Amino acid sequence: MYTKEIIQSLIQNKIVTISPDKPFTYASGMLSPIYTDFRLTISYPKLWNMICDDLATLIKEKYPQVTVIGGVATAGIPHAAIVAQKLGLPMIYVRPKPKDHGKGRQIEGLFTAQDKIVLIDDLITTGGSVINAVKAAQKSGADVIGVSSIFTYYLPDAKENFAKINIPFAPLLSYPELLKQEKETGHVTDKEYMLLKNWHDDPWAWGKQFN
Repeated sequence: MYTKEIIQSLIQNKIVTISPDKPFTYASGMLSPIYTDFRLTISYPKLWNMICDDLATLIKEKYPQVTVIGGVATAGIPHAAIVAQKLGLPMIYVRPKPKDHGKGRQIEGLFTAQDKIVLIDDLITTGGSVINAVKAAQKSGADVIGVSSIFTYYLPDAKENFAKINIPFAPLLSYPELLKQEKETGHVTDKEYMLLKNWHDDPWAWGKQFN
C-alpha cells in the first residue's frame, strides 16, 4: 500500500488545502478549516495510479465477492473505471438523478440481480451523495455490498448515515491518518494541528464561531 506516498503527494500538489482563518463551506453547510479536492488527482498520473492500485487491493480484501465496480457520478467515475480495469471486472456508474431524455436511465452499464456491486466515490464527508447512489442502485435491483472512497473524514454523521442503510464503507485514507502525517512532516504547526483536531471532534460546533 502507498499510504504515506499518496498523502505526501496530496500535500505537495495542494490537493489538500488548509485555511484556519477562512474556513470552507461544504455541500452540507458544514464549515471546515480543510478542503480536499480529489478531482485534481486525475491530473497526476503517478499519484492516480497509486490511488487506484490501493483501491483495487482494498476492495478485493474487504469485498472479495465483488463482481461489478460502480462509480458515483461524477467524481467517482474515473477512479471506478481504472479500478474495474485493474480487477478485470465490469463497471457501471450512477447519476445523481435519472436522465430527462432518452430512456431516462440513472444507471449506465449492465448488471444482474446476482451481481455484487461496490460503489466508489472520491470523498465521503457525511455520506449523503453516495448513499443516494446506493439507494438508486438498490431501487434498480442492484445488490450493493459496500462503498469505498479515496478519502473520508470519519465524521459521526457519515457513520450514522451508513449504519442507517446497513451498508459498510471502506475508505483508502482517513482524516486522522492525514492529520498525523501532516504533523509528523511539519506541514502544520502544533497550533494548526490542535485546531484541525478540534474541528474533527465536533465540526458543527467548531463552525459556530464564524456565524
